[in-house]
Amino acid sequence: MRTRTETVFETSEWDDLVEATYGRPYTFQQQNDCQERGVFRFTVPGEADDFDNATIPEVVNGKEMGVSFVAWLARDPKTPLADEKQTADHMIRFHTRLWWERNFYPDILTVSNDLHAKGLLKAGEYCIDIDW
Repeated sequence: MRTRTETVFETSEWDDLVEATYGRPYTFQQQNDCQERGVFRFTVPGEADDFDNATIPEVVNGKEMGVSFVAWLARDPKTPLADEKQTADHMIRFHTRLWWERNFYPDILTVSNDLHAKGLLKAGEYCIDIDW
């Protein structure tokens, strides 16, 4: 029998860490067409496969998802979506955040490696308990 120690994050704890560190909307459960309930395991540092996209269409629930970590960091999260100019302010904030959560997000392993480089995650085994 093999045993291992891993650090467990609830999805909200992981999201809070990412949002507090980078100042950008982030909800892991909403990514990749919405994560199913379960556990996502990863190793830090780990082999990451950053997205190639520098941008994607500004469509909430659009088919294209995931952008490079650099592109994610470069975009101002207060910039409304292009077609939202005539919408009420509260709806602009809602739709813009939803687009960030469901479409405009970086690869989680790229994020975890950067958190490690910043000294916020120790090397080791981690998991995110996905429940909603």
